[in-house]
Amino acid sequence: MAKVELKQPIIDAISADIKDAQGVVLVDYRGLTVAQDTELRKQLREAGIVYKVYKNTLMKRAFEGTEFAGLEDCLAGPSAIAISKEDATAPARLLAGFAKNAPALEFKGGVIEGNVYDQASMIEISKIPSREVLLSKLLGSLQSPMANLARVIDQIAEKGGAGAIATEGAVAETPAVVTAEEATEAPAVVVAAEEAPVVKAAEGSAEVAAEEAPAVEAVAEETPAVEEAAKPVAEVATE
Repeated sequence: MAKVELKQPIIDAISADIKDAQGVVLVDYRGLTVAQDTELRKQLREAGIVYKVYKNTLMKRAFEGTEFAGLEDCLAGPSAIAISKEDATAPARLLAGFAKNAPALEFKGGVIEGNVYDQASMIEISKIPSREVLLSKLLGSLQSPMANLARVIDQIAEKGGAGAIATEGAVAETPAVVTAEEATEAPAVVVAAEEAPVVKAAEGSAEVAAEEAPAVEAVAEETPAVEEAAKPVAEVATE
């Protein structure tokens, strides 16, 4: 059987693996011990990532005519390929994490969602959090304002509704006691004092003046402290 016929099934297998792949990473695995290589394969397999070692010529043939053809320049020296069809950054993230304790493992390049990246770019991409972590952060940011709203609603319910809170705020802004000095400055009393002499001239009695000057009487009834300011008005009327 010709060598080409022997190689074709391997090329087809590579093509099948990279078809619809979201993330593909090429690494140089030279220097890894057997134990490290075994552990690396185990971690990648558990994460649903395909990890295999192929000859560069076979991967080059499989990449031809696809979005992975840009990785041809990375195919120098021993190469291993890590492939993920779900999480685009998972291969880079897991390989970078493993390389912290096995520095012999080095990035060569990769393709993430159709875009080709060099070694330096792949290192940066490996720092991107997983999809689950990003969704968790997004959910947390959405829940925060909702939690604040819930606390406000609870506070309103505890105080008897929005009306109670509005009333409480209005009472807090209204002075509880009106001093005699403040009462003498009340516009209603000043107006009543100015009009009282007219009532005196017309009727000539304090009682009539009191009956026909409702502004003074109303102010005196609603604001007890104003009575002291209203007395001079009655005295003026009786003179």
